[in-house]
Amino acid sequence: MKAIVIDKFGGPETLIIKDVPAPEPKMGEVVIQVKAFGINHAEMHMRKGEWAEWMPISGIECVGIVANCPGNEFEKGTPVASLMGGLGRTVDGSYAEYTRAKVSNVVPLGPGAAGLPWDQLAAIPESYATAWTCLFRNLEVSKGQRLLVRGGTSSFGRAAINLAIEAGVHVTATTRNGSRIGQLEALGVENVIIEDRELSQRSPDRFDAVLELIGNSTILDSLKMVHRGGRVCLAGFLGGLDPVPDFNPLLQMASGVHFSFFGSFVFGTPEFPVSDVPLQDIVTMAAGDRINAKPWKTFQFKDIQEAHRLMEKGEAHGKMVVVVD
Repeated sequence: MKAIVIDKFGGPETLIIKDVPAPEPKMGEVVIQVKAFGINHAEMHMRKGEWAEWMPISGIECVGIVANCPGNEFEKGTPVASLMGGLGRTVDGSYAEYTRAKVSNVVPLGPGAAGLPWDQLAAIPESYATAWTCLFRNLEVSKGQRLLVRGGTSSFGRAAINLAIEAGVHVTATTRNGSRIGQLEALGVENVIIEDRELSQRSPDRFDAVLELIGNSTILDSLKMVHRGGRVCLAGFLGGLDPVPDFNPLLQMASGVHFSFFGSFVFGTPEFPVSDVPLQDIVTMAAGDRINAKPWKTFQFKDIQEAHRLMEKGEAHGKMVVVVD
């Protein structure tokens, strides 16, 4: 089979297409014929050698059809999505014509998938599963509450905005680029704020919840932007991977504020089963145009380097996906 392989650590040019052996089916796993996959920032850091775990074949999510399932948990030909569970980190990932995933990290796409092309389906799994878990598990947002999404123009941010607004939540979002304010307003965001590291000093508003996608560089500021009993969830690292210097909760956290972290690498574990996420409902929402889950740009398999260049330059205006011929 053909696969995109990290030839060596470095820039996008280190991603090359090679012929490699197809994965062999094992009990407890599913071999998936990959139809399309999403592009994620984690894969950029893996390519550059900045991630603790990585595999030569990257890719942490995909959509496709079941090619083989020794345990018969899924019928051959079933349209499915797979995300995390070591994909691209401890086992070869989805940048290939076929991949092998744990049964616990595979879910059927459901009847709603019939109305969507593969590239649109590929824009859903990781972004929407993570956004849903952050919003409705960690932050426990509900109708009528006020949510701030820091990093709203990212694919993750857009997914969270779509799901929150569909649930009746009042959303404010940030962006570093004033030219993207209209894009956020088109999603239904009620207020857009230009991002900076001391946003709490410029904005007097206090929110019920903050979804922090920029990361360590702004998390201390986000903790100041919720009222007593409010919740903050750190789930992204758009601002880089540098740690918070000299973080001291006793001195730097507001009293009565709930602070949590969510990393999608836990999907498929007993505490975070992928089946907990209503992915089929989200697919149905997308098929019915209740949410706009369309990818910003779709690439062919051979154009993977260009996709990574756009991601590295910060020029992507939403989710990028790759279709596998």
